[in-house]
Amino acid sequence: MSNEILWLLFAVLNFSLFLLCYKLFGKTGIYLWIGVATVLANVQVTKSIVLFGFDATMGNIMYGTIFLATDTLNELFDKRSAKKAVWMGFFILIAATIIMQVALRFEPSSFDLGQGALETIFGFFPRIVLGSLTAFLVSQFLDVHLFQKIRAKLPSDRHLWIRNNASTMISQLVDTAIFVPIAFLGVLPSETLFGWTGIIVSTYVIKVIVAALDTPFMYLVKKIKPIE
Repeated sequence: MSNEILWLLFAVLNFSLFLLCYKLFGKTGIYLWIGVATVLANVQVTKSIVLFGFDATMGNIMYGTIFLATDTLNELFDKRSAKKAVWMGFFILIAATIIMQVALRFEPSSFDLGQGALETIFGFFPRIVLGSLTAFLVSQFLDVHLFQKIRAKLPSDRHLWIRNNASTMISQLVDTAIFVPIAFLGVLPSETLFGWTGIIVSTYVIKVIVAALDTPFMYLVKKIKPIE
């Protein structure tokens, strides 16, 4: 199976699991999802793949579900709930970083099989987290603000796709422009896909696709009645 087909199926899986989380746990489930997605997105981003002819990193889909989650809170609840979710994701990412850095300091036994793998992922983690934390706060609060502004102008369900896509795509552009240089400067070869501009462009194109793919799920989430 090609990366492209697997990636599209992976997107459907991620967005479907988000809907299930909301169905099972309601508003609490959205907060829960943001915590999980924040950590997993920053783990996945350490893996590089080729997608649609671009050099890309994993994590864009999982990270995209965070925008879907905050937009859902904005749409179904209020701006305050969306901002609370951003701060929760921010704290969880800091906590995960601190915990894993201390865990790596323990001397492994002679039979240990995990230290090398953990160092590969979480040894790179602090730099990724620095970029992610900065980009996360700026882009997520921008997304919350833009969503509300667009909703004030276009409040009907008919325009849900506009406020969802416009707020997410603009915020994702800002997120990419902040995250890529901080996380990967001096780590990835500068000649990759014509340098850093190319990496930012290719990453953003993929994020735009993710934002478009989440649109049907934004409409579906409004039809779901949580079990709780």
